[in-house]
Amino acid sequence: MKKAEVAILGASGYTGAELVRLLVTHPGMRIAALSADRKAGMSMGEVFPHLGHLDLPPLQRVEDIDFSGIELVFVALPHGTTQEVIAALPRHVKIVDLSADFRLRDPEDYARWYGHPHLAPELQKEAVYGLPEFYREQLRACRLAAGTGCFVATGLLPLVPLLEAGVIAREDIVIDAKTGITGAGRGASERKLFSEVTEGVDAYNIARHRHTAEFDQELSRAAGAPVRVTFTPHLLPMNRGILATIYVKGDAREIHRVLDERHRPEPFVHVLPLGAEAPQTRHVRGSNLCRIGVTADRIEGRAIIVSVLDNLVKGASGQAVQAANLMLGLPETTGLEAAPLFP
Repeated sequence: MKKAEVAILGASGYTGAELVRLLVTHPGMRIAALSADRKAGMSMGEVFPHLGHLDLPPLQRVEDIDFSGIELVFVALPHGTTQEVIAALPRHVKIVDLSADFRLRDPEDYARWYGHPHLAPELQKEAVYGLPEFYREQLRACRLAAGTGCFVATGLLPLVPLLEAGVIAREDIVIDAKTGITGAGRGASERKLFSEVTEGVDAYNIARHRHTAEFDQELSRAAGAPVRVTFTPHLLPMNRGILATIYVKGDAREIHRVLDERHRPEPFVHVLPLGAEAPQTRHVRGSNLCRIGVTADRIEGRAIIVSVLDNLVKGASGQAVQAANLMLGLPETTGLEAAPLFP
């Protein structure tokens, strides 16, 4: 297989390192350039010792990269810094953006949730939402894919099929989600200190988390009518993983039937038998899998859905590689079929 030359911008973050881990053995892509402005001139092994044995290009500044031979760029830069960088990339380059900068279609929604106007509105119009299970054909034909929020991927994989099928009430959806600390990125902050995180669980950004806008956008599209969810994220003292417990109004058997039929062909989404033991984050760690369980609530006419994935893989870098495979005309599962790590 001829390998496409790819670059990773923002390679010194968690999602950048995860992209390197996934791509070094990818039979259809070769890492030709890596950027990390503050660590320019260093090797990946100096920044991430677990990658020190790999033959990788040195880290450099974005403006020093020669993009002439690059076919696709993964952009793993912080939110708000990505728009101008992507706007300056050559038009021949395909782009998979892992930030939030191109996820929201309405520029007014973006400005309201992120506190500043969008700096590349024309590019925002052409971006395709990057969840392959629902945008597969659009991704095959696009130049710019906008990776989803990790919480959002965990919730959309079960909820979109149910709203499309009309088997749950769109006005009564509660998403209670827990994430590992890597979901907050690698930047230093007081709230991510070991002593601040360990031996506790805390809810944060209650009723105002930015991923709420993505939920409303994508679930309204699925339902064909406005949907406003109740979403509360929680931080857990673990490295990686997301577990979303979702409360809906509907018949559990019908909910399970719809999810099982919709996701049975999907290589990375597994729906467990109805009422089986709920999936756990440790069952998907290090993989591109999402596992979904459905249980009937003790209250008649209600159901509880549990959805789990690895926030750094299916919630970010693995999802990005899955989208890139489609954009490059490669088999969608290429480089992503490793089993989860356990224990």
